[in-house]
Amino acid sequence: MKTGILGGTFDPIHSGHLVVAEEVSARLSLDEVVFIPAGQPWLKAGNYITAAEHRLQMVKLAIAGKPKFKVSTIELERPGPTYTVDTLEQLKRQSGDELYFIVGWDNLIELPRWHRARRILELCRLVAVPRVGCQPPDLKQLEKSLPGISQRVVMLAEPHIDISASVIRDRVAKGLSITHLVPPAVEGYIRRQGLYRG
Repeated sequence: MKTGILGGTFDPIHSGHLVVAEEVSARLSLDEVVFIPAGQPWLKAGNYITAAEHRLQMVKLAIAGKPKFKVSTIELERPGPTYTVDTLEQLKRQSGDELYFIVGWDNLIELPRWHRARRILELCRLVAVPRVGCQPPDLKQLEKSLPGISQRVVMLAEPHIDISASVIRDRVAKGLSITHLVPPAVEGYIRRQGLYRG
């Protein structure tokens, strides 16, 4: 099985996440894409993150009716800081699937800083997708820190998504519409639960 992995805080999940998952799935003929809400991402230590049960519920609502999309609570169940390498090792042990880890161009540039980055390259192929305002990563430069990374990355030039969770949270706090930024079920959940009102 070819399995795509899309991790994130999903605070909240938005339409851009779904477009990226659809695009990567189609281009690489993936059998499924697993959305993995982060527990305590070490790179965001000190930042406020909405309670896990809300973020998980929003992911479930967003992917409902999309049989290729699944959700995993693997990182929410793990205590302490969340490291991608631990998640990939656990998934590899459990399934043996061929893993394709989806990252933004900005995250790929930061990869040498990630915990056990070399091991990440052994466990999966990376699929790098554009981030608005971010230049394409210089793979030659990355090779200096992580030799062999060029052979482990699939660089995509599309889709260009100009949606961010922080903008959505800000709009909700200001009482502005988020109708075209998140799936309708997620918008309804945010409203009912009173999330992001400041």
